[in-house]
Amino acid sequence: MPQGDKSSYTDKQKRQAGHIEAGYEARGLSVKESERRAWATVNKMTGGGKKSGSGRGRKENHEPARTGGRLGGRARRKS
Repeated sequence: MPQGDKSSYTDKQKRQAGHIEAGYEARGLSVKESERRAWATVNKMTGGGKKSGSGRGRKENHEPARTGGRLGGRARRKS
């Protein structure tokens, strides 16, 4: 399997990566960097491609999707 091949990912993982990529592009990142970060996030959440092998069936960790974003409250306010 060549590097960058996405055939071992499920449809759900591909869909997740698409949504995450769109979010990064909306923040102003380039298409290439957005795609790289999106797949890194999906890999961190799901443990890589899940179509076959013993890694299938493990729980997903959604914490990487929650990190980042805009600062709120006191940290956001400029004095």
